[in-house]
Amino acid sequence: MSLQIETVVSGDTLIVRMSGELDHHTAEQVRQQVEGELDRHRTPHLIMNFEGLGFMDSSGLGVILGRYKRVTAGGGRMSLCSVNDQLIKLFELSGMLKILRIYATESMALSETGVA
Repeated sequence: MSLQIETVVSGDTLIVRMSGELDHHTAEQVRQQVEGELDRHRTPHLIMNFEGLGFMDSSGLGVILGRYKRVTAGGGRMSLCSVNDQLIKLFELSGMLKILRIYATESMALSETGVA
């Protein structure tokens, strides 16, 4: 299965919506697209919406961690939303839940950044 990426800017937040699979085949595509959108829009905050994401491996974790480091280094916040139970377990095992907030919905994540 492939990966589809949609990006939207809401206030000072870049929202990245993904569906499909985030794995070693698609991780570089996500990294490049998100970096390009962050550069283009200069938004300090990032929300990654996983509503349509069915699978992710450690390459995906690396992409997320890299974007987290970039966003927080610039004083922004990053959060995830609409994460299924399988992916929550992956985040739990990786220790990423200690640094990333997960919200049930995109609107809840936006409210946390103060733009909704």
